Amino acid sequence: MSPETRRTVAYWVTTALLEFEFILGGIWDVLRVPHVRMAVDRLGYPEYFLTILGIWKLLGAIALVIPRFPRLKEWTYAGAIFNFTGAIASHLTAGFIDVGALIYLSMMTGITFASWALRPPSRRNFP
Repeated sequence: MSPETRRTVAYWVTTALLEFEFILGGIWDVLRVPHVRMAVDRLGYPEYFLTILGIWKLLGAIALVIPRFPRLKEWTYAGAIFNFTGAIASHLTAGFIDVGALIYLSMMTGITFASWALRPPSRRNFP
């Protein structure tokens, strides 16, 4: 397998994982499923915050996979980083130390960065 093919495969694997998180997380947020609602309550955020986050996650999922619009993709990646690192900071600040959640959020931050770094020139804002 050529290095370019490996890079393409790595890009699509990391992007698929990020897409899965955006779609599932967005649906769970919009529907305000109990375990998500409980976590947001423990962190001190109002319940309506889930609807806002959920809609943005679902829009981000669309933005990452549609062709063209590289600047929109840049903002989507930035939003994902803000979301995951903000969630980490919220957990730590609120004293809600769930090691599993912190590991997951850290992994998703890394996956987001990897997807961004591996994206092909056609999906970059500045090719």
